[in-house]
Amino acid sequence: MPLEAQRAVDLLRARWKDFSDFRAQADVLVQRGDTKHQVPGVLLLKSPGSLRFEALSPFGQPLLIGTMHEGQIVVYDVGAHGATVGPATPNMAARKFGLAIAPEDLVGLLAGVPVPPSDLRVAEIFGADEHGRSLEMTGVLHRQRVWMDFTTGVARRVLLTGAWVDVLLVYERADDGTLVGIEIAAAQENVTGRVRYQNVTLNSGIETERFAFTIPPGAGIERLR
Repeated sequence: MPLEAQRAVDLLRARWKDFSDFRAQADVLVQRGDTKHQVPGVLLLKSPGSLRFEALSPFGQPLLIGTMHEGQIVVYDVGAHGATVGPATPNMAARKFGLAIAPEDLVGLLAGVPVPPSDLRVAEIFGADEHGRSLEMTGVLHRQRVWMDFTTGVARRVLLTGAWVDVLLVYERADDGTLVGIEIAAAQENVTGRVRYQNVTLNSGIETERFAFTIPPGAGIERLR
């Protein structure tokens, strides 16, 4: 691996190592074709691979709770009193979304701290385009191209290339580097998305218990396999 590429990989790994957890209000918009879904909520992230998102009603009550923790995904619809449960694995992500990503990949991307592949095979630096210089990393699951500051390791854009779907994330940051938004696009699926963050708190020591969700008694359960 070229020395400059190794240094860039090391920068990203150092930023991921320094990351502990992330908490924010998150306004999420997803559009597929002409259909739009927008929901406000609260997002919690914890390294290496835990996530909790609560979609809230206008009055602040949870409408939907989604967690990813200890290798399992749970999505609970409060109104329907039903839950979907499945393994949080790259294979499941590939079957559902066409892109194989591990839990730590998703946590890192949503926190603006992309994670180099643990099984990194090739790393290469590309010259400047209209978005600047970038680092491309190839692992077993996917290729990841990161437009970044090669001094600090702060990512500006990430392109994930999988077997069927490419996903582009463009980060919006405040002057101090705090992540305030993400624009997301998956062209092959005609899907775009936007996440706007407010009241971001980093590395505050979120308790692991916050990510363990117990499905309420009597709820219908659909199990994904």
